[in-house]
Amino acid sequence: MSAGKLYLVPSPLSANKVDLIINEQTKQLISSLNWFFAENIRTSRRFISSLNLGRPIESLHFAELNKDTEDAEVSKLIDIVTSGENAGVISEAGCPGIADPGAKIVALAHKKGVEVIPLVGPSSIFLALMSSGFSGQSFTFHGYLPIDKKAAQDKIKQMEREAVQQGTTQIFMETPYRNNQLVEVIINTCQNNSLLCIASDITGETEFIQTKKISDWKVKHPNLHKIPTVFLLGK
Repeated sequence: MSAGKLYLVPSPLSANKVDLIINEQTKQLISSLNWFFAENIRTSRRFISSLNLGRPIESLHFAELNKDTEDAEVSKLIDIVTSGENAGVISEAGCPGIADPGAKIVALAHKKGVEVIPLVGPSSIFLALMSSGFSGQSFTFHGYLPIDKKAAQDKIKQMEREAVQQGTTQIFMETPYRNNQLVEVIINTCQNNSLLCIASDITGETEFIQTKKISDWKVKHPNLHKIPTVFLLGK
């Protein structure tokens, strides 16, 4: 029996946006899968149900794949695919493998000779970059900044230098409930003429994307508490 295929299944960034971001071809591919490796099983089941694929959710198999999944368990999951089953990897939001633990099983799939197929869908990181006005030719994604304030300030200063001197767009995030604190650190650390893009609730009902000088953000900035947000420093 030949090996199955590993599909990278995009999921919505915001609620009630499924029909706008998941095209019909992607829906058809998803409907053909019996197995899903999910960062969060509960939300993934809800997402698959919202697609109205005409299949009872109880007939589908879900296995957890998150940052705490042990390598031995990842090996067991890929064994399902090498035994002939097609499977989909689902991130909590956006595209698997981008700032997401799905990269673990994708790397193993390549080692095992399993075909990896990415499906078209939204990525908050790339949508933020597209809409920032900053360089899309040279950019770095840093993920989450250090929680310690001094370490975060040092990292922000480093990113600011790279953005200004090298023209490399600097992209980073924060846990949503600490967004407002991070904004305060950014605007009190960076030079007044540096540019910061705040991209919040991308594709959502309260979507907010603006690029301004630090001096302008000091005058007024949005309340980002508990709202998924991507930050970018650029030139």
